[in-house]
Amino acid sequence: MTTGSEASTRRDRMIIYGLVTFIIVILTVIALLLFPYVSSNREAEAKADQLIAALDQAGARTPSHDQIVGVLGDDGGAICANPNAPLARATLLTQMVNGAGGPGTRPVVVDDRVVQGEQLIIEIYCPEKLPEFQKFVDGLATSDVAGE
Repeated sequence: MTTGSEASTRRDRMIIYGLVTFIIVILTVIALLLFPYVSSNREAEAKADQLIAALDQAGARTPSHDQIVGVLGDDGGAICANPNAPLARATLLTQMVNGAGGPGTRPVVVDDRVVQGEQLIIEIYCPEKLPEFQKFVDGLATSDVAGE
């Protein structure tokens, strides 16, 4: 068995490195141009104001207007992508445990307000998905724990 000798020259390798670098730069620019940035438009601003008012009325802490616009945009962002998907429901259910880790984790009866924020977001940003989500929430064991 024989080993072949290197057939490319330093100049050839530099050309290949240059081409690969150029292609990576071009693809990065294209990706940045095509990335869907959340735009602040009138609809996003109005829905953020509506959500802040609803959260205030519910007695919840409210994030800043800019945070809501940046995260939810005008379509509800990740929350409205599919709030009734099994993973989204599992994520919500992980908030309704006793706080222990590992085998000590147990479901608990939580305050009604745990799901209220997500319900308000769905109601304002994607109301067509609210009935199915409401059915799921109605099946949860919640209570007025805070006693308001």
